[in-house]
Amino acid sequence: MDMNFKYCRVQGKELAANTKEPKGVFSILHKMAADGVMEQEDADLFKEIDAWFADVLPWPPQCKNQENVICYFKTENSKMMMNMVRPMLWLMEKYKHPYYVVYTNSPGEIVYEDEYQVAVKAGDLVIEDVQASWSPKE
Repeated sequence: MDMNFKYCRVQGKELAANTKEPKGVFSILHKMAADGVMEQEDADLFKEIDAWFADVLPWPPQCKNQENVICYFKTENSKMMMNMVRPMLWLMEKYKHPYYVVYTNSPGEIVYEDEYQVAVKAGDLVIEDVQASWSPKE
């Protein structure tokens, strides 16, 4: 399957209380550093990467206000950013923290956009009942 996806997000398995969506890699690593899970050298590495993103990427006003949004990188402009994300993925793997790299063309309702990222409304997940069995009855 050869598709060109517009957006990319790195997230974990845990859900954020405010969005009910999986937490992003920045939130996960920030908590790991704050909780003392990482060795100091690794925590310092994450802090350097986080500071780089803070300098390069505009901070969406919706994120500053802790509105119900999640962010995706734009893949068309994300080569430099993904080079900075790789060490964060290495940290996630080193500390055996599961994560997913999600690619999509339809992230949801975009409420903010800049050159590198979009913020979309979160919390619109639909919970449906599961059928009694996934296998056909014989």
